Amino acid sequence: MQDIFDKIKNNRGPLGRYAKESHGYFSFPKLEGDIDRKMTFRGKEVLVWSVNNYLGLANHPEVRKVDAEAAARWGMAYPMGARMMSGQTSKHEELEKNLAEFMDKEDAFLLNYGYQGCQSAIEALVDRNDVIVYDSESHACMVDGVRLHQGKRFVFKHNDMESFHKQLEHAKKFTENTGGGILVVTEGVFGMAGDQGKLKEIVALKDAYKFRLFVDDAHGFGTIGKDGRGAGFAQGCQDAIDVYFGTFAKAMATIGAFVAGDEQVIEFLRYNMRSQTFAKSLPMPIVEGAIKRLDMMRTQPEHKANLWKIAEALQSGLREAGFDIGVTNSVVTPVFLKGNLGEATNITMDLRENFSIFCSIVVYPVVPKDVIMLRLIPTAVHTLEDVTYTIETFKKMKVKLEAGDYFANEIVNWR
Repeated sequence: MQDIFDKIKNNRGPLGRYAKESHGYFSFPKLEGDIDRKMTFRGKEVLVWSVNNYLGLANHPEVRKVDAEAAARWGMAYPMGARMMSGQTSKHEELEKNLAEFMDKEDAFLLNYGYQGCQSAIEALVDRNDVIVYDSESHACMVDGVRLHQGKRFVFKHNDMESFHKQLEHAKKFTENTGGGILVVTEGVFGMAGDQGKLKEIVALKDAYKFRLFVDDAHGFGTIGKDGRGAGFAQGCQDAIDVYFGTFAKAMATIGAFVAGDEQVIEFLRYNMRSQTFAKSLPMPIVEGAIKRLDMMRTQPEHKANLWKIAEALQSGLREAGFDIGVTNSVVTPVFLKGNLGEATNITMDLRENFSIFCSIVVYPVVPKDVIMLRLIPTAVHTLEDVTYTIETFKKMKVKLEAGDYFANEIVNWR
């Protein structure tokens, strides 16, 4: 018999294996100061492309005012307890009503967190007789929700409609024996590569296979579609999304999430999502702050317009400079390079130390081996000058990469 702690010590996981070398710089870095286009990293000002403050609301004066006044009025304790027991308020209900109207759905249920909320909603919607069919690049919270499911599941190749159709056939045969149903799970905008889920093509098969559709639109909510109402509106198929999931952690720059759909379905989730039934209600300052942010999304289109001005300039400039940014059709901007882990760490240090650019760098196992992905998140508070500087810097970085200046066989010691 093995001590489970011995197992942990000998296998730290694909990312944890480099914890000692990467912690504090490549992983768990500290960005300090006000959330903005420029922040402080290790005592030095850097241009930041790594914060999901899409609409620039994190430090908007109207938002800060509401947050501060609500915190002074309520503190962070009220309401105490889970909503089902003692944590319900009229403000929570008001936010849910506003969210439902914004998403053109009958009802909405406010969730404490995006990750736990998403996985818990998926798990609650199905039983052991049902089948889940999900995209292979679904976010970890969705995959964990699928894992909680005690029945059968089938995965289709990312945005591959032939593979999707094949897995639907498997699911249909399985449910003919169990008497269960089919839940399809995908994303509105995939947060790594930035491509939208093929929602319109997916919903075209609903009549033939009688499935229900769950869409996690964490990166689409607030950034695409009319007034930032997400991928369903952008693709003209919002009414065919049965359960729409959105998070406040991206465009709204706060904590919380929600699910929206038909009244009976949301009522079921309200009474059956274990992550919400047994968790403390969202504090009032967060709820009032979310109401304000949602109102600004609805009534101040200039934030989304500024975001897209920056995103389009960044993406078109990178393409013109010969960079591979994949098939993104959202504001998420990946830059794909060829290289190993050692080269990735050298690129990161060069960008941060010599050019004062801070962006996320992604390596295997998130992307294939010998691929380096720099992930840039444009926001409404970036400037066109920021875009120009970044593209010119990336050009210099690419020349050095191709010349072998970054070559290293292992992770670089940054200390």
